[in-house]
Amino acid sequence: MKSHTEYLWFNTKKRREYLNITREVEDILEQSGISEGMCLVSAMHITAGVWVNDAEDGIIADIDQMLERLAPSGVDYRHHRTGEDNGDAHLKNILVHNQVVIPVTDGRLDFGPWQQVYYAEFDGRRRKRVVVKIIGD
Repeated sequence: MKSHTEYLWFNTKKRREYLNITREVEDILEQSGISEGMCLVSAMHITAGVWVNDAEDGIIADIDQMLERLAPSGVDYRHHRTGEDNGDAHLKNILVHNQVVIPVTDGRLDFGPWQQVYYAEFDGRRRKRVVVKIIGD
């Protein structure tokens, strides 16, 4: 069994952004030479997340609206007593989670129809990273 690890770095212009990183993950998979196994994509920050869903602008806007409704920005969270102002970002991370595992079959990400990988930034404008780890043969 082999493993291959690479990091993706992001520094978003806005505090909250959703980036389709499918192509980058596919490129890392191709470089790994692994044809059968699993691909882990994990945000390495507690105010960011990773998900698999449709790459359609309407659903991305719907997801953003849902997250803002469930964990609104501008609320006086207890976390803000630490001097931070990103309590909503921590809660949004819990809602979308920080990682996904994607099967690898015949050297490709084994997605269902329309599935894509997204990096979700909830407290941007600073440098953050995602680890992509591929394990298999």
